[in-house]
Amino acid sequence: MTNDLPPMPETPPPAPTEPPSVPTPPTPRKRRINTLGAGIIGVIVGAGLVGGAWLISANSAPGKPATFTLKGSFALTDSVYNDPDDDSCRGRTNSGYDDIAEGTSVTVYGAKGDVIATGSLGKSKSDEMGVTCTFKIAVPDVPKGEKFYKVEVSHRGTVQLSAKEAENGELGASLG
Repeated sequence: MTNDLPPMPETPPPAPTEPPSVPTPPTPRKRRINTLGAGIIGVIVGAGLVGGAWLISANSAPGKPATFTLKGSFALTDSVYNDPDDDSCRGRTNSGYDDIAEGTSVTVYGAKGDVIATGSLGKSKSDEMGVTCTFKIAVPDVPKGEKFYKVEVSHRGTVQLSAKEAENGELGASLG
């Protein structure tokens, strides 16, 4: 065996080169929503939520309270004018009762004194002697459940009825 070593090259081997760089793809730009766009989206989402809540609550709310039509009659017994053209009657002009006629307001009050329904005097008819003018009354959508009801024609004061009388159509009031 010899101690001979292989000869050493005079130039050192070249250093390893770096791998070629691969271009990185451009990063996608993040789109920012401007303030106006964000506001419009917020309004649309908010309106949708409010509309949805309204729809749910409107369809799940308890039904309308029970009501009835308060029926009866109102008689004017003084200063009656009988219209010969159509057999109707009303309070005579300048008599103090000229506010009493078909269409005059009828107000229904609850036990607490609050207005709970309104209507008007209906068709009128005079008695045979032409002294009394009687009007039909039919006030719709009067809520049930009051202890008593008060009814007022025009501004002429109230007539009180029990709940049973009111619901059974037993209103009978007069003026004159």
